[in-house]
Amino acid sequence: MFDHPLSTALYRSLAHLLLILWFISCSDPAKEDRSHLVFRYNEYGNITSLDPAFSRNLSNIWATTQLFNGLVQLDDRLNVIPDIAKHWTLSSNGLVYDFQLRNDVYFHRHTAFGKEKTRKVVASDFVFSFSRLSNPQLASPGGWVMQNVAKVEAKNEHQLTLTLKKPFPAFLGLLSMRYCSVVPKEVVQAIGEDFRKKPIGTGPFIFQDWEEDVKLVLRKNPLYYEEDKNGVALPYLEAIAISFIPDKQSEFMLFLQGKLDLLNALDNSYKDELLTQAGELNSKYHDKITLQKGPYLNTEYLGFYLDSPSPVIQSPLIREAINIGFDRKKMMIYLRNNIGFVGDKGFIPKGLGGHPEKKSLLFQPNRAAKLVESFKKQSGLEAKINLSTDANYIDLCEYIQRELQKIGILVQVEVMPPATLKQARSNGKIEMFRSNWIADYPDAENYLSLFYSKNFSPLGPNYTHHQNPEFDAYYEKSFKINDPLERNALYHTMDSIAMRSHPLIPLYYDQVVRFNQKGIVGLTINAVNDLKLKKVKKQKTAKE
Repeated sequence: MFDHPLSTALYRSLAHLLLILWFISCSDPAKEDRSHLVFRYNEYGNITSLDPAFSRNLSNIWATTQLFNGLVQLDDRLNVIPDIAKHWTLSSNGLVYDFQLRNDVYFHRHTAFGKEKTRKVVASDFVFSFSRLSNPQLASPGGWVMQNVAKVEAKNEHQLTLTLKKPFPAFLGLLSMRYCSVVPKEVVQAIGEDFRKKPIGTGPFIFQDWEEDVKLVLRKNPLYYEEDKNGVALPYLEAIAISFIPDKQSEFMLFLQGKLDLLNALDNSYKDELLTQAGELNSKYHDKITLQKGPYLNTEYLGFYLDSPSPVIQSPLIREAINIGFDRKKMMIYLRNNIGFVGDKGFIPKGLGGHPEKKSLLFQPNRAAKLVESFKKQSGLEAKINLSTDANYIDLCEYIQRELQKIGILVQVEVMPPATLKQARSNGKIEMFRSNWIADYPDAENYLSLFYSKNFSPLGPNYTHHQNPEFDAYYEKSFKINDPLERNALYHTMDSIAMRSHPLIPLYYDQVVRFNQKGIVGLTINAVNDLKLKKVKKQKTAKE
């Protein structure tokens, strides 16, 4: 029956999900059923490494968030708050950060620490961790985080000093990334490459077992240093069980059966089953499921390669016509079940400082048609454009294709594999493309870097090759402003400048969408879509 490779993997994943639950429930003979102390979720996209230096994608980040800590962390409003660093100071020139560390943070137990099997985290551990991150031999995708760091010094066991090459106000947000977690030198050197599959950190959960492509089990860390407001040690859960079922439909069915606590996906195959057209949870699930929604720092857009030889792409008339020539509200209702926010306020997404509140009047089909006619008269050319996308966004691009045809623009949709599309976009081989930008760190500078002339692709993220001296001057000025309100005001101005020439067309600002089983308490969402389980509780169900 299970002779297909995918079917075999699915069968093994389902079997091991049941084994995980059995393993946890039988681990304490004093209790018959402890499943309410186990949080269960599935990663259909798999996990490639548990080493935080390779926490590039969301699946790796979610797992390493449970296992590791850094100097600072983000709260649910994306404010930078203390983690292993109790507090810090910044020099008046914006270059020197002094961190004072806690003295009650212990690494998870490991024989490499000697007979005590653990020890406290000290400042030199961060010196090692940051040096490792930027080591070209490790080839960490997060090495760029340290590019602006001139020096990392341990002044003593509890004082760490980082000196930057030039001011960068968003640096603390950068340090909240999982890449910047602290790792123990003894263990890394003792087990080498095996650190990716047998990690030792300081987080609320410890590594228990990982059978790649099948299951991952994390257990409660009895040495964890954080407490809740009542002085109760975190985490509340005893374990986390992660399965790797590759089929989204099977994942969905397991969630409906109550065998998974979280569904972090909205696949087209079942979105209409769960959601109304208005984006609300279908009434038949109100007693079983909780829907969580909130801003996600992800802007979906259409980009133009402005150095393209095509007169159509180079025309400001055509780019403006495309911007106002299709109905985003209708697009969101029929293609997205209203998940997301209409992209009507520039490139900086909702939920981030610098995002303007004033809406633009975007859908103006009559004006758009006149702009297209003006282009045709001036150039003597037809308005024809190739739009490149991957298979996941064919429906959206075909919708835009049909809408733009009504105003006189002929769009040919070209479907590419994601890797091919990414490479072609970076190398300027396509004239118009669908893409998105997910924030690396919670500061609008991350988005505005796509318009800075010195960031031209393929060496930087300016895929459109937008160039504006006024914008560049403001962008460089923003690094010298430490006051968040003043910097956000400047970001707003920069965003407006960039949008004047329409180098890209914002489609929508994404949303975090999660479905949880009833009885899950303390599971919050945030605009970077991180998963924090240290304060989560599961209420025991009646049948338990």
